[in-house]
This record gives sequence, C-alpha cells and structure tokens, in this order.
Amino acid sequence: MRVDSIVPDVAQPRGPASSGSSNGFAALVDAAGNQLDRADVAESAYAQGRGGLQEMVLERARADIALQVAATGAQRAAQALNTVLGMQV
Repeated sequence: MRVDSIVPDVAQPRGPASSGSSNGFAALVDAAGNQLDRADVAESAYAQGRGGLQEMVLERARADIALQVAATGAQRAAQALNTVLGMQV
C-alpha cells in the first residue's frame, strides 16, 4: 500500500531552480519561507504605493496557510518521533 502525502500547491517548488533534489519536509519549510518572502515583498510594495491591497492580503493569507501547514508537519513529525522513541524493544 502506498500513501502519498497531501501538500498544498504553495509547498511545491517553483521555477527553474526546482530540480526535484529536495523533497518532503525540507521542501515544505523552504516553500513556506519563500511564501513569507513573497508576502513581505507584497506588503512593501503596498506601503510604497506600488501594489494593491488585495494582492497584499492574498499573499499574507497564503503565507499564513503555508506556515500553519509547516508547523503542523513539524508537530506531527515530533509526535511520531516521540512515539517511536517511547517504544520498548
């Protein structure tokens, strides 16, 4: 039986730099960081009068979701590790 993880679109690496070498949790964290960077750029553009309010809010919402997904993944990984370490051999 094969189980594929469910990862939102925001967590997929984009652009020519994505060679597929990194996957799993590291890619999820990298994607969340990239989304946070895009949100910061959108906020700066709005503050300087070059961007729109809707774009800024959308990018911040995407960043919040990506960060929440990464945090949940970290929590579940830590919980799984604790379960494994708590097993008696």
